[in-house]
Amino acid sequence: MIPYTALILAGGQASRMGGVDKGLVELAGQPLIARTLQALAAQSQPPQRILISANRHLDEYAAYGHAVLPDTLPDYPGPLAGLLAGMQAAPDATLLMLPCDALVLPVDFAARLLAALPGQQVVSASDPAQWHPSLLALQPGLAAALAAYLASGGRSIRGWLATLQHQSLHVAQKLPNLNTLAAVHQLEQQWPAD
Repeated sequence: MIPYTALILAGGQASRMGGVDKGLVELAGQPLIARTLQALAAQSQPPQRILISANRHLDEYAAYGHAVLPDTLPDYPGPLAGLLAGMQAAPDATLLMLPCDALVLPVDFAARLLAALPGQQVVSASDPAQWHPSLLALQPGLAAALAAYLASGGRSIRGWLATLQHQSLHVAQKLPNLNTLAAVHQLEQQWPAD
């Protein structure tokens, strides 16, 4: 089992959610960030450490007891800036990156991605419906390559993954992709009572 640090991305502008802070949007009475932390705690192989990438409401995120990392680059260059901040904060760690709406994960999700990592630089997840390039396990030592990609104007996770030794791992369970408030409300209808 490879020990790892989890990096939760909650630093975006959430333009498709009307600009509200996505990680603090509630689902069945708890913010998405809290639900994602619960999904991590339920992993058969939980993380040694958790980092939260956020650019707004830093105190609210810090209240969960984990280090909060604002982007080190200006002008919200996207999720890769959050990943770079995480790499810089934990340069020697194997990282599991997940967005703050990754609140429904198979219990062996981290273990399976990490088991596929030897021989690759990055392993991402796909489900029966789509590829999820923001759900990644990453080897340490990729910060310089990511910084160079961002400095060249690159912003796309897909584009950066195309420059690396990368494998996508199929997950049988559909993974949520909550990019709108309507998607959150739809999932809430099916959510079991806590």
